[in-house]
Amino acid sequence: MPEDLISKKELLEITGISYGQLYRWKRKNLIPEDWFIRKSSFTGQETFFPRESILSRIDRIKNMKDDLSLDELADMFSPSVSNKVLTRVEMEQKHLVTPISIHLYMESGLGKENQTFSFEEMLCIYVLDQALASGHMTREEGILLVQTFQQYYAKFQDKGCDMILTRKMGVPIFTIVSTGSDVYFDTGVKEVLRLSLGTYLEQLKVKISESEG
Repeated sequence: MPEDLISKKELLEITGISYGQLYRWKRKNLIPEDWFIRKSSFTGQETFFPRESILSRIDRIKNMKDDLSLDELADMFSPSVSNKVLTRVEMEQKHLVTPISIHLYMESGLGKENQTFSFEEMLCIYVLDQALASGHMTREEGILLVQTFQQYYAKFQDKGCDMILTRKMGVPIFTIVSTGSDVYFDTGVKEVLRLSLGTYLEQLKVKISESEG
């Protein structure tokens, strides 16, 4: 399902930022190179961006740039996982995820009581939590999400990727693809959820940072 695009001109008008700011943030790696999409238009070549992703990113940059340096923001928005480690109790105290999502992660057989969680494991639980909160995924599908994440996410580290939940005749399938990829399904396949793992990674980094003051 292709993402809606926004032109550079419209982006600058909506956000109130300058051409210079946009490209400075690009140089500082606050905005990914692959979000700058060159397409033909009646005026020649024009630059477009994935609308929802770029508007959300610029809003975050504007809200956080007074508290963090551009280098700190670049680390926050980097697709690389951090080396942060937390216990189950700490995750619950910081309200990063709901207890039911931690319990379901444990149910999948990949977690142990009272263990510490790596950032990648926390990200998996956070994605699970967001998917459950959408109301479009069952608990059984949640366990499948965890298993798929654990098996394939590492192949996309340092790259943006999306997790897609589809169903055909009631049978769920999870797929992980590079962010922005168009995916075409067989007739009868329904796309139920498309989860931006890069977006959730950013959200989790921000939540942990905010919880630590």
